[in-house]
Order: sequence, then structure tokens, then C-alpha cells
Amino acid sequence: MTSKNRHSGESRNPVHFSLTVLPVVDNIVRRFWIPACAGMTALILAWPVMAQTIQSEKHALRVVTLTRGLQNPWSIAFLPDGRMLVTERAGRLRIVGRDFKLDPKPVAGLPEVVATGQGGLFDVVLHPQYADNGWIYFSYNAPGPEGWGTAMARGRLNGHRMTDVQVLFSMEPKTRTGHHFGGRIVFDRKGHVYLTLGDRGDMPRAQQLDDHAGSVIRLHDDGRVPADNPFVKRAGAKPEKFTLGNRNMQGAALNPQTGELWTHEHGPQGGDEVNVMRSGRNYGWPVISYGVNYGIGTKIGEGNAKAGMEQPLKVWVPSIAPSGMAFYTGDKFPDWKGSLLVGALRDEMLLRLELDGERVVREERLLKGAIGRIRDVRVGPDGFVYLLTDERDGVIARLEPVK
Repeated sequence: MTSKNRHSGESRNPVHFSLTVLPVVDNIVRRFWIPACAGMTALILAWPVMAQTIQSEKHALRVVTLTRGLQNPWSIAFLPDGRMLVTERAGRLRIVGRDFKLDPKPVAGLPEVVATGQGGLFDVVLHPQYADNGWIYFSYNAPGPEGWGTAMARGRLNGHRMTDVQVLFSMEPKTRTGHHFGGRIVFDRKGHVYLTLGDRGDMPRAQQLDDHAGSVIRLHDDGRVPADNPFVKRAGAKPEKFTLGNRNMQGAALNPQTGELWTHEHGPQGGDEVNVMRSGRNYGWPVISYGVNYGIGTKIGEGNAKAGMEQPLKVWVPSIAPSGMAFYTGDKFPDWKGSLLVGALRDEMLLRLELDGERVVREERLLKGAIGRIRDVRVGPDGFVYLLTDERDGVIARLEPVK
């Protein structure tokens, strides 16, 4: 296993121990019963909800496993009726019931999804006015004449089928590489929708205005290009682009205090970043980076700073392989209010960043190696923190306070 594969978040991990009251028994079940007794799948999926109490710096909490049996899940969204939608990278949209049981029947009606390398079905997000319009947005790896690339569509859920599907954006040009897709979707307070895009493994693309790769895309919720997008009037530029110089953003969230879009992105070997996305700004990749070239350790581009290019708010060296991000806005963990929660694939952990404006003043590392590779982090409408693990037997877990 190479360091590059571990950092990319797509490597296969050894079996890990779950945080349960019976960790040894649970591990035996997952290592031996599941592969040996395919006919007992229903029994395994019905394994009772278990938890263990742990102590963080601010709160005593327990990690409760709610749902098992997901295959490489990528994103989770909460429906108003208490059900959840979960994407699986292979191209399936799944429904989890109010009882946390996984519906065996995937949602039909999605566009063609190319599941290759890190590509597949990515984010799923409800429109802020979902109760009125029923729109569900999702991102995915879409096919095209020259290969494939990240796209965003919306549709309405009718039973087990997505109807009224509209493709709102599809990146150009498309290529046949299998990594750096980005894929996170965020709405702001003014009716815009943002989509993060990776450089598709071709570094120079992130600095090209006539290329969607390596940027944040900003659209109206129906796919129209806003007239005040920064490059609308630039000859030859892609009008959808909001930023440039980004490597691979797999976490994005709206800051509840400022209303601005925050993202994190994978660096190369080292140099993962947290940034605030601002109109027309250049975030430097691959001209500047705090990471180095894989294996040989040489610097990338011109170093880690250059006039006219943004500096990150936070850098991780060595890499943590960040994925999934949320500001904590609930009431279940009052001492976490305003913290930025970041999932990490490489060391299988959750990070809590305390903020003072745009400064990270403290970092706490939780759950290291405990529940698996954390792909998504969400604050539920109930104020609990929900985690999604990217495993072949992925789980939905919930953090709950211990009174």
C-alpha cells in the first residue's frame, strides 16, 4: 500500500475494531461470520445498536452504530419525515428508514453514473426550500465523449424512483483519469448552489480559466449562471467558475456566522488545507503548496506562498486525508458550538477545530481507528452528529452526549 493510495482515501484498510460494548465479539462477527455465512446477512444487519462512552475535552459522549450494510457510502441527507438518503459510490442512492433499517431497494431513475477509481455517486443535498419544491440535488461522475467528469443534477423522490431529473451542470473537458473529482454540494443564503471540483489528476488544469477542473462552481439553483460570477465577462473563461487553483475539495460547508463557503482539500504528500472560498480568488494549486511530490519529497511549483494567491487557514502536514465537514450548530453538544468538524480517511478519525473568526485556535482528535474511514460528517436536525464510514460494510454512526 503506497502513501499516495492511503492519502487518496480509496485504499483498502485492514479490519478495524468497532467502538462497542462487546468489541471482541463484534470484530469476530465482522471478520468471520459475514464472509462465511452469506445466508445470515439479515441477521448481521439486525445486530443490536451498541455504543461505548468516551470522554472528549468538552463532553462525555457515546458513539452509537445505527445502520450497517452500506457499500462504500459517500454522503448522507436527512428527509423531513425522519428517513435518510445515503449515496453509495458504486452509483446507488439508498433510503434508510426512521427505524435506521436500510431499505434493500435502491432508488431508480438516476442518470448514468461512471463508477471508476474514486469516481461514482457523490453528494446528496436537499434544497433549502425542499418542503415547498421537493428538489434533491446530487453529484456524480458523468460520462461524455472524451471520458467522464463531475456533474450535478436534481430530481424529486417519488417512492423508490427519482423523477423530473434535470442535469444542471457537467464539467468540461472530460478525461479518463480515475481520481480528484471533488463533488461536494452546498447552498448559500442567497439561492446559489456551489459544487466543488478536483483537478482530475492533471495539475495544470487547476490554473486554467477555460477549464472547470480545480475550482468551485457557482450557479443559481436551476443551473443558470449568476451574472455576478467573477469570470462571466472574461473572454474564453468558463462562466460557472467561482474560484481556481484548488486540488481536490471533498469537504464543504457554509459558515453559520458569516454565510461564506468553507472547504477543505487534499494536498499531495502533506499539505491538506482549510480555505474560505471567495469570488475570483486563486488558491494556488499547483503553483504553491505545503505538500511535496509523492515518494521523492521535492517541492511543488514555487514553494508555499506567492503574491496574488490565497493562504490556507489551516494546513495538515503530514496529511490526514480530509473528507466530510460540518460546522456544529446543534444544541446537544453546547461546548462544541461553532466548532468545525472534519472527517479523516487516513487515520480514521474525527477532528474538532475550535475557531476564533478565521483562526484555528485548537484541534482535538477523536475516534482514531475506532469506527473506520469517516467519509461524511453531518449535524442532524436533532442536533446529534452523524458519521458515515467508507467501507465495503459501511455504517451510519451517531455521536450522542452522555448526561
